[in-house]
Amino acid sequence: MAYKPRSVPDELKVLRILNDRMDLTAEQKKYYLYKEKGFEGEIRFDLFTEQLQSDCLILNDLNLEVNNTSFQLDTSIIFQETFYYFEVKNYEGDYCYRKEQFETNYGKIIKNPLDQIKRSSSLLLQLFQKLGVSQSIDACVVFVNPEFFLYQAPLDKPIFYPTQLKQLLKKLIMSHQHYRLAIKRWRIN
Repeated sequence: MAYKPRSVPDELKVLRILNDRMDLTAEQKKYYLYKEKGFEGEIRFDLFTEQLQSDCLILNDLNLEVNNTSFQLDTSIIFQETFYYFEVKNYEGDYCYRKEQFETNYGKIIKNPLDQIKRSSSLLLQLFQKLGVSQSIDACVVFVNPEFFLYQAPLDKPIFYPTQLKQLLKKLIMSHQHYRLAIKRWRIN
């Protein structure tokens, strides 16, 4: 169960109200649906993380600040040794990875989620240093929509696809079990 559950973001609440009460422009409607879909993907991932039966803290939608710079983490899972966080994407359809960029099937370049986790990791590390926390950070992008496909997908990037979510859960469980085993062995000797 999440230590910090997810709530509907204020911006999405406002967009929902505006959508119900007025005719949004095509651009406003597109933005509203984009935000709605993103929230839906985060809820989908929350259902996945609720399956964790380990000693961990699940923190959803963390808004943090360090050195006057704000950043947001979609889902964070804190184990004894490692701080995992996930950039959740609910993209649908076919995409392509070319020249370190994500593109739609029509060649439109979109915001690179790998750049997002790189920026957030740097800021999180700064925050940890400022707080005197020495915990490893493991970040990845998680695509949750089963109708998503990435052509020319890089093998060396921290990305999990919809078909790999069970593997991700096993990875999280195993990393924690290895820690518990190490503690037990240390106490026995």
